[in-house]
Amino acid sequence: MLRTIEERGVRLVRLWFTDVLGQHKSVAISPAELEKVFDEGLQFDGSSIDGFSRVQESDVLARPDARTFELLPWGHDEPSAMVFCNIEQLDGSPFVGDPRQVLRRNLNKAHSSGFTFFVAPEIEFFYLRSDDPNNLQPLDNASYFDLTTADVASGLRKRTLHMLEAMSIPVEYSFHEDAPSQHEIDLQYTEALAMADSIMSFRLVVKKVAQEEGVHATFMPKPMDGVQGSGMHTHMSLWKDGENAFYDESSEYGLSTIAQQFIAGTLRHAREITAVTNQLINSYKRLNDGLEAPRYVSWARNNQSTLVRVPVTKANKPGATRIEYRAIDPACNPYLAYSLILAAGMKGIDQGYDLEDETKVNLFDRREAQAAGVPSLPRSLDEALEEMERSELVREALGEHIFEWFLRNRRAEWAEYSRSVSAFELNRYLSQW
Repeated sequence: MLRTIEERGVRLVRLWFTDVLGQHKSVAISPAELEKVFDEGLQFDGSSIDGFSRVQESDVLARPDARTFELLPWGHDEPSAMVFCNIEQLDGSPFVGDPRQVLRRNLNKAHSSGFTFFVAPEIEFFYLRSDDPNNLQPLDNASYFDLTTADVASGLRKRTLHMLEAMSIPVEYSFHEDAPSQHEIDLQYTEALAMADSIMSFRLVVKKVAQEEGVHATFMPKPMDGVQGSGMHTHMSLWKDGENAFYDESSEYGLSTIAQQFIAGTLRHAREITAVTNQLINSYKRLNDGLEAPRYVSWARNNQSTLVRVPVTKANKPGATRIEYRAIDPACNPYLAYSLILAAGMKGIDQGYDLEDETKVNLFDRREAQAAGVPSLPRSLDEALEEMERSELVREALGEHIFEWFLRNRRAEWAEYSRSVSAFELNRYLSQW
């Protein structure tokens, strides 16, 4: 790392981390300070970061994780680099308010049982014209897999892919999604901590490339009425001793007992973890719209309407056996979201949960879902927070510090939203009443 900095003439090294809600944070240092920061950490006021320290216990340390070092593919006149940090207490112990440390702790718990958690997200987002911030409009009217060679979005996506590759973030697929000006980029399978880092870099790169062309890129789950919202469907599996622990050739579905128990865990605790996997008030506009988003707690093979889908794998590819969790949206904090899904799945394995029969109906049809008696996900952030508050699993996985702060912060936002008079209400009621 130090040799690369010297050889490439790097002038600034940016230390990256996130707050509890998943907002990107950065502080730049001179390369001359880097060895000292590795040895001692960079001390800063944690009380200024959402969800970190209280004023009376404010200072924390940012310590770089050298495995995450990358040169930044912009600012060629003044080369710079980045490295993700773990946040520590002043005595060097892990800081309980650091989302990255939360995921590390949950991954280490799975490692103690011999498992490594691999994930691959499908990240959806919108490009919108930003000439008027109060009237953002889509760039195109294209649809799923359309080849839009003439519009600016194709160039944006192409430059985004090149920049991601320059940052060692491998992309599997990239295409136009179903809604106007909606796009999807799928990242290649890797271990969950590295993927959470990549998601944070990904969101920054997408926004930066768009901004350079005067376009607004948004990961807001439901930015427009009448079309589907943006999700972050995530494929996942556990590996043990170099083999896919989700695969069993003798099983009817090719799913091992471990995989079935993991699915059962995610389903049993799905309502409890939804406040984190879908943390915005707007997240529930996507979940409730019935357009490609799961509303019910269920699983099935190759059924797009379920919360957990088991994709059909290609012949003779047992390593591809996986599940897909479809509720997550791209505005989540990936460190916390993956922590809770892993904790729920591991609880299913540890407690030997039984997996119910797969869902045979189309759950996008509310009548079919209700007739089948399938339980629903929370319908609002308020309901999701109530479920979360009762959950011992979420409290343990996040730790008391983040658990309590998250509830307070999201409840404050819900209270503010509940008092706000919307354009919908004015249009619907003002003239009538």
